[in-house]
Formats: sequence, structure tokens, C-alpha cells
Amino acid sequence: MSAVGTARAELARGGALSLVGSAFSALMGLVFTIVVSRSLGSGGAGVVLQATGVFAMVLAIGKLGLDSTAIFLVPRLRIDDARRIRPSLVFMALLAATGGLLLAAVVAAVAPYLCRVADAEVSSAVLAGVVFVPLASLTLVATSALRALGGVREYVLVNNAMIPGLRPPLAVVAAVATGSSVVVAASWALPWAVGLLACSAVLARRVAGLAPGGGDRGLPHREERTRILTFAGPRTLSAGLEQALTWIDIVIVGWIAGAGAAGIYGGASRFLQAGLLVDAALRVVVSPRFSELLHTGQKERLRELHTTATVWLVLFATPVLVLLASFAPVVLALLGPDFVAGGPVLVVLCAGAAVTFLAGNIHSLLLMGGRSGWAALNKGVVLTLNVAGNLLLVPRYGIIAAAVVWAVSMLVDALLAAVQVSLVLGVRPQVWPALGALGTVLLAVGGPSAAAVLILGRTPLGLVCAGLTSLLVLGLSMWLLRRTLRLEGLGEVLRHRR
Repeated sequence: MSAVGTARAELARGGALSLVGSAFSALMGLVFTIVVSRSLGSGGAGVVLQATGVFAMVLAIGKLGLDSTAIFLVPRLRIDDARRIRPSLVFMALLAATGGLLLAAVVAAVAPYLCRVADAEVSSAVLAGVVFVPLASLTLVATSALRALGGVREYVLVNNAMIPGLRPPLAVVAAVATGSSVVVAASWALPWAVGLLACSAVLARRVAGLAPGGGDRGLPHREERTRILTFAGPRTLSAGLEQALTWIDIVIVGWIAGAGAAGIYGGASRFLQAGLLVDAALRVVVSPRFSELLHTGQKERLRELHTTATVWLVLFATPVLVLLASFAPVVLALLGPDFVAGGPVLVVLCAGAAVTFLAGNIHSLLLMGGRSGWAALNKGVVLTLNVAGNLLLVPRYGIIAAAVVWAVSMLVDALLAAVQVSLVLGVRPQVWPALGALGTVLLAVGGPSAAAVLILGRTPLGLVCAGLTSLLVLGLSMWLLRRTLRLEGLGEVLRHRR
């Protein structure tokens, strides 16, 4: 098998497993949203979604960028000297625990004052969740280290199966027993504790297997500590800004338009995760490979891997977005009749995500090139654009304005990263293969979806018929265009399994 074929086969194997895990995680997230929306209504759902959004933003800073640091550093240490992995991970764990504790303490101290400017129930829900931030910080660093060491299966089981899978049943118990959005928000954060116990044991065994002599003890040398801090510092800022970009619009909508509007907007954005799961699945596989190839100077293989991953991202993620946009009122009705008003929001979000996918995993490529400072600068620029746009437009145009601002922000973020990767790393992303994949999807899925809407209307039956027809047409198109769409790696996987 050629080097290109091997790389595509490895990407397909790891990506398939990660995709299954990401799909399950997205499904559990959707089930959690449905449970909360049906149990607490749009107002209660808005409280929970705002609390989980604040939790995600606090966690993004509290983990001090050490999850990305592990993915960047561990593959390189494995090449250079595996004995240095253990002390580096110990140092990162100490930093993550300290950062999580400090951030949780800060939020706890500020929470009473938030009640004066924000909804008291939202503040209480935030406080109930942030006590789990230190545990979540350690869990993310540990699972990222597993992922960097090639433990995609363990990463998926803990991060994409165990933690998300526990949330819906816990939410049901909390909602039925108490009817309190505060308790439901706490139940969302509780699984982080279980995840930490599971992944720590697995990680310890895997690290011990890499260095039979036990590896170096204690903390890493000063040079290694400096290397960790140099990468993690800017990444802390960029990760915090990145999560702020994901959640700040929901918080602003809740602050300006109320918890009900935040619930509707947050419910629509939750469905978007169905399209983003392919992005997350591929990122799990390609990020450590990006780091290895950049470390060894194999830029041609790097460019090939990025292009293939981008084509696959567009090919497998965009069909879901097209169906969601075509039948937005149908899918939002699952959350309750109040949420159907978010249909236009879901359409705009799906369109923005589909355009952004043309850049592929460009942010991972920038980070694995050691340019965490550039990533932080990008997020700062884009977050400023996002907050300013929401504050200016949401009071006048409502939640549809928040969706447009999000879409524009994501496009600017991708463009900035693409230019920097081309200029700084010398890796120019190839857009034409991704555009070809997008055209294939629009014809194979957009055509049947438009026909179903015209004939059957935006109904559940129309969605089912559009989905089945699109699956057949897209599958046939992928087979006929398999070489153009770089799908040989999938065939290699099937032959390998047989």
C-alpha cells in the first residue's frame, strides 16, 4: 500500500471510531436538551443552557490550555524520548488542577454579585456547576494525553460515551425529583467526576507501557517546563475565547431578550452539533498526526492529510446540515411548540457552518504548528466582533441577528487561520477539492430535500423521504466519484477488516 493510501486508511479507521463516539455524544446532548426543554420549558431550558455555557467558558480557561498542550507535546516526546512523558503529564496535571480550583473559587466569589445584574436562578445554576471545574480540567488533560498516545478508543469511550451518556438519565432524575433548573445544571456537570476516575487508570497503564523502566520520576526538567508553559499560556487565552465564541451569544441573548429566547436559540444551536460531530471526530485523529508530521518536516504528507480530511469533513458533515436547514421546523418541534420559532436561526447556523467546513481542521493545523499565540490573537479578534455584533443587533433584530453574527464570526476565524497557516507554516490549504465535495452534497442532498419540501411540505414524512433518497443518491455519487473524493482510504479499511 502506498504512503498516501496508508495515511488515508489510518485516517478512516480512527475517524470512523471517533465519528461513532462523536455521534453518540451529539445524540446524548440532543436528548439532554429535549429532556430539559420538555421538563422545564423554554425558560428553564434557557437557565440550564446559560449555566452550561458559563461552565464551558470557565473550564476553557481553568484547564490552562493543557489539553491542547498534551496533544502537541506528547507525540513529539514519544519520538524523542518516551521516558519524559510521565513527568510532563504530572506537571500538566498539577497545573490543570490548580487552574480549575482557582477559577472555580473566583466564580464562587463573584456569583453573589452576579445576582444583582443577572437572573438569580441563572447565577445559582452557574454556582452549582462550577464546583466540578477542577475535576473536568483534569479529565480533559488526561483524555487528551490518551488521544495523543494513540488511545482513540479509550478517548472515545470516556469523553464521547461515558460522560455524555450519563447526562440524560441524571437530568431526568433531577427534573422529576426537584423540577429545579439549578439541580439539573448540577447533574450535567456531575459525570466529569466519573470520567476522571476511568481515564486516569487507563492513562497510567498506557504511559507505563511506553517506558518499561518506569520513565523519569518527579517533575520535568526546567527546559521541558518552559516548553509546556510557553505553549499553554497563549492556548489558555485562545481556548477561553474559543468557548466564549461558542456560548457567549446564548448568554447575551438571555441577558437582553430573556431566558425563553435563550432557550429557543440554544435549542436551535444544539441541533447544529449533529453537523459539527464529524469535525470533532476528524480532529481527534488528525491533530496528533499534524504534530508528528510538522515535527519531522513532512509537509507534503501534511498537506495531503489536511486536504483529505477537509474533503471528508465536507462530504460527511454537510449532508446533515442541508437536511436540518430544509426541515428546521420539524426537528425543532421535538423540543416543544415554543421552539419552532427558532427555524430561521437553525437555517443561518447551518449555512455558516457549511461554509466554514471548506477550511477543514485549519485551527488544529495552526495549533499543532506551535502557533498558539496566533490562535489566541484570532480568537480575540473574532470574539470582539461577535460580542459587538450581538450587543448592537440582538436588541433590534432578535435571535436571528445572533445567528448571523455567529456565522460571520466563524468565517472570519477560519480565514485568519488559513492565511496564517499558509504564510507561517508554509502549508497552503487546497480549497478546490473541498468545493467539489460541497457541490456533490448540494446536488445529492439538496435536490431530494427541495423536492420533498415541494411535494410533501416540511413534515416528518417529508424529512424521512428526503433523508432516505439523499442517502441513496449521495452513496451512488460517492461510489462513482470515489477517486476524486479521496475515498480510497475507506476501501482500504474494508479490505483490511476482511
